[in-house]
Amino acid sequence: MKNSLAQIQIAPSGGFKGLGTGNLANPGNGVDAFVTFISGTIAVLTVVAIIWFIFVFITGAIGIISSGGDKQALETAKKKITTAIIGLVVVLLAIVVINIIGTVLGIPNILNISQLLCKPLGTCS
Repeated sequence: MKNSLAQIQIAPSGGFKGLGTGNLANPGNGVDAFVTFISGTIAVLTVVAIIWFIFVFITGAIGIISSGGDKQALETAKKKITTAIIGLVVVLLAIVVINIIGTVLGIPNILNISQLLCKPLGTCS
């Protein structure tokens, strides 16, 4: 009875296959899809932060130009520019701090997710 349970084939021959033609079609052990997702997310969020900085900075500059001597409008525009600069500095400092933490821990390319996960596991191509 014990031997018959071990011989039951649960997966189809050739293993399970995902949908589509991308990483989800044949994710292997899932590391490739995870690495692609995390790296893409970090890149997209960084680009979004830079675009948001540019947008807020320009609207603040337009606010200063169009304030026309109104002290309240001028202060609001200055606060927008200050907030935009602080946000950009926070994003850039986060990247620097993560790199410093990686260097201290002995992981020189900590933001390179594919090297971080794939090389030690030996799973990514």
